[in-house]
Amino acid sequence: MYTMRPQASEYNAYYGGYIEQVPEGDILSILRSQIVESTMLLERAKPERVEYRYAPGKWTLHEVVGHVVDMEWVFTVRALSFARGMEAPMPGVEQEDFVKVANFAPQSWPALIAQWRALRAANTILFETFDDAAWTRKGIASDNPVSVRALAYIVAGHERHHMGIIRERYLG
Repeated sequence: MYTMRPQASEYNAYYGGYIEQVPEGDILSILRSQIVESTMLLERAKPERVEYRYAPGKWTLHEVVGHVVDMEWVFTVRALSFARGMEAPMPGVEQEDFVKVANFAPQSWPALIAQWRALRAANTILFETFDDAAWTRKGIASDNPVSVRALAYIVAGHERHHMGIIRERYLG
């Protein structure tokens, strides 16, 4: 079950780009390996780069990582809710609105990295508890059906997408 990629019918096409970035293999192992890989990447950031914007109007490195944390919360709350059989639709999230009011800057860079690591570790443990039936359950989020399995891949792909941007545009 953990190596079965989600079918296109399990998620909105918008998320296909994230899911495509996830390599073949056991999704739980991939989620765990990202903790180590991303921590190593983020710890390379020099203090003067944390508030760096690669272009006017773009997020700072601090905001990008804060966004990754926020969206991991959102995606995993959806996964938990649907795995437990919640039938009520869940609202969409406007990422720009979240980042606008989040005020990540006062949180130290090491604390933000630690928050992401702890969140990912807890979320991976949560995904490990889901049985086969839970992985295939679906719910409605942002007015679209999505499976628990797809949400695990979205978590991994979203993180991978943003770590690629961080590697290319922030840490060079």
